[in-house]
Amino acid sequence: MDLNELRGRIDSIDEQIIRLYEERMDVCRQVAEYKIENGKKVYDRVREEEKLAKARSMAHSDFTAQGVSELFEQIMSMSRKLQYQLLTEKGQTGRLPFFAVDRLDTRKARVVFQGAEGAYSQAAMVSYFGEQIDSIHVDTFRDAMGAIEEGSADFAVLPIENSTAGIVSEIYDLLVEFENYIVGEQIIRIEHCLLGVPGASLSDIRTVYSHPQSLMQSSRFLSSFGWQQISMKNNAFAARKVAQDNRKDQAAVASEYAGKVYGLSVLKKPVNNVSNNSTRFIIVTNQKIFCRDARKVSICFEVPHESGSLYHMLSHFIYNHLNLTKIESRPIEGRAWEYRFFVDFEGNLADGAVKNALRGLREEASFLKILGNY
Repeated sequence: MDLNELRGRIDSIDEQIIRLYEERMDVCRQVAEYKIENGKKVYDRVREEEKLAKARSMAHSDFTAQGVSELFEQIMSMSRKLQYQLLTEKGQTGRLPFFAVDRLDTRKARVVFQGAEGAYSQAAMVSYFGEQIDSIHVDTFRDAMGAIEEGSADFAVLPIENSTAGIVSEIYDLLVEFENYIVGEQIIRIEHCLLGVPGASLSDIRTVYSHPQSLMQSSRFLSSFGWQQISMKNNAFAARKVAQDNRKDQAAVASEYAGKVYGLSVLKKPVNNVSNNSTRFIIVTNQKIFCRDARKVSICFEVPHESGSLYHMLSHFIYNHLNLTKIESRPIEGRAWEYRFFVDFEGNLADGAVKNALRGLREEASFLKILGNY
């Protein structure tokens, strides 16, 4: 047979595959209706594993057995998504314990941030909430999360990602540990300055204090002088130390805002390696709420430690036409080489597509938590 005849045979076989696929999906729809009427779950892991084993046993070579297994995994995955869609259409979306609000109630709100007065977190707080805000500051991110969980503060402002240094991994872990939720975000430009006591000059400096990330982000400038670099918990702590010690041979890498708070002079600005350096801060509360106009959802989930499990989770976003904007992974404590995935995607918890995707993820993931909609 020539190539055209072979292609003709393939076309004929494909037509049969399409017809049989549509026939199968029609039966799947009837299965979904039965499950809805009888309150049965869509995902039956044992049944699917038995079906895959049987399909592999019917193949005539190892190569086709693998291909058949992958094919039927896809077919069953699409069947589940059809069933989830039918459940959504019939209003059986499951209860999402989040309440929609028109806007955040920030009147008389108390806001907590990590660090001392003058920290970038404070600048982010002022940018989001305004100048007239009742605020407190604490030493650690954990303290900030604890303050809103126990109710001593209404909101916390926490850095979650820097455009050059990457994610703040501790924040991701704390979002899983605490029953607190993201309700907003604020991005601010990071412009590091070298701050010294009034009257100091670059030639006086021998020691520089700052947060490790800020030292790294200013490495080109700092390395040209050969100064001793000492890490601190926060840039504002560094600025406060320099002000309190009142020594001309000490300097801090921090914001100009911190310099004003502590009465320090700007010896050099900016000192960043990269000029377009920004940090994304999240606004967190202990209430399960979201604004009606929110357009980003953050979730985290865990999957079975086996081939293809992450792919199947992500397929729920593809099938529901949801745009992923970020995916990160963090190791799961106490479980070597297993990871928890953090995903941001566009949408609102009131959207049908979002409800449909979350239903599928909840059924198939071994753990799922909605971190917020903002």
